[in-house]
Amino acid sequence: MMTHDILRAARAAWPALQTADTTKKNAALNAMADALLENVDDILAANLLDMTSAQGHISEVMLDRLRLTEDRIKAMADGIREVAALPDPVGAVIAHVERPNGLVIERTRVAMGVIAIIYESRPNVTSDAAALALKAGSACVLRGGKEAFNSADAIVEALQAGLESVGLPAALVQLVQDTTRQSASDLMTAVGLVDLLIPRGGAGLIKAVTENAKVPCIQTGTGICHVYVDAAADQAMALDIIDNAKTSRPSVCNAEEVLLVHEAVAADFLPKLKKRLVDDRAAKGLTPVELRLDPRAAEIIPGKAAGKNDFDTEFLDYILAVKVVDSADQAIAHIQKHSTGHSEAVVSRDQAVQDAFAKGVDSAAVYLNCSTRFTDGGEFGLGCEMGISTQKLHARGPMGLEELTTYKYIIRGNGQTR
Repeated sequence: MMTHDILRAARAAWPALQTADTTKKNAALNAMADALLENVDDILAANLLDMTSAQGHISEVMLDRLRLTEDRIKAMADGIREVAALPDPVGAVIAHVERPNGLVIERTRVAMGVIAIIYESRPNVTSDAAALALKAGSACVLRGGKEAFNSADAIVEALQAGLESVGLPAALVQLVQDTTRQSASDLMTAVGLVDLLIPRGGAGLIKAVTENAKVPCIQTGTGICHVYVDAAADQAMALDIIDNAKTSRPSVCNAEEVLLVHEAVAADFLPKLKKRLVDDRAAKGLTPVELRLDPRAAEIIPGKAAGKNDFDTEFLDYILAVKVVDSADQAIAHIQKHSTGHSEAVVSRDQAVQDAFAKGVDSAAVYLNCSTRFTDGGEFGLGCEMGISTQKLHARGPMGLEELTTYKYIIRGNGQTR
């Protein structure tokens, strides 16, 4: 089916969801979760095809993003059930005003309509996006990357079976079959068919969408995330936070890419950092982190000299750019210049530094003495997420159910005229 035909089918199916109450939507979500578990073998077989094709073409960390296991599929099903358990945003009254002339004006949450998502090689996004869109009252059209196509196709087939089992149209969740650039262009320009387009992926994808989209879109994803270790940092805490932010899952957008260290503690702290991220990991048989050092850091520990683009790169790998700064103000200024507006952290026992960092850093999520890896819909209590918005209009940070709705005004009267 051509991309525009898929969009038309989604538009035609949407009224069935508009009239579905919360009970019906939750039944559909739970049936979708059941269907994932019932089709584990088919999904794993499809994922094996993708993994085999990708071997030798993408990095090990990107292969990890692509890989599905029974536990990961169970986690996907659990994520759908968590969305089912969340309050339904559709129909909620955001504001209620009674005017002197007797008019009652209510600003009410309503569904977007048809939400399209362009994403890359993470199969779990398929179920996360479908679940959130459905609970938010919208049809969902997914356009995944070619590396994960077989996995996504098998997942969508299972989700559609769940929808149909409760009497809702399968066309409410669809996967674009064309994985060429043409289908992405079709979604970007489908005025009248797509109510909201969400790109979820790397810098190239985000740039392409923001430059070419004619439909409303939200920028998500690219994360050049910083951790600043202040002169007043608890260094043991800092090491734990950096280790988690960099190595727990380096292929995701909330992973740390840049470390800034105050000059007053750099000589003491950086050798500890190298031991933790490089030497200790190598001794355990783990991938050591490649440290790319500015000249001041390179005077203290061995590592690779940072290139001119290393402080502006989302590595998504075991690579960390390291810079020594003179002050918290300089750290904040560096972040403001180089950040993508995703997630930044400070480690400091100085409350004044924490306050200055919280006020001065203009990113979607600002962390005081904790890891950037918490920027996630599930960790924020939103269920799963549609993505991390790095823009400021409509939605910012992890995008949950409310961010996938819009609103309209409903005005009640008894014959008033103006």
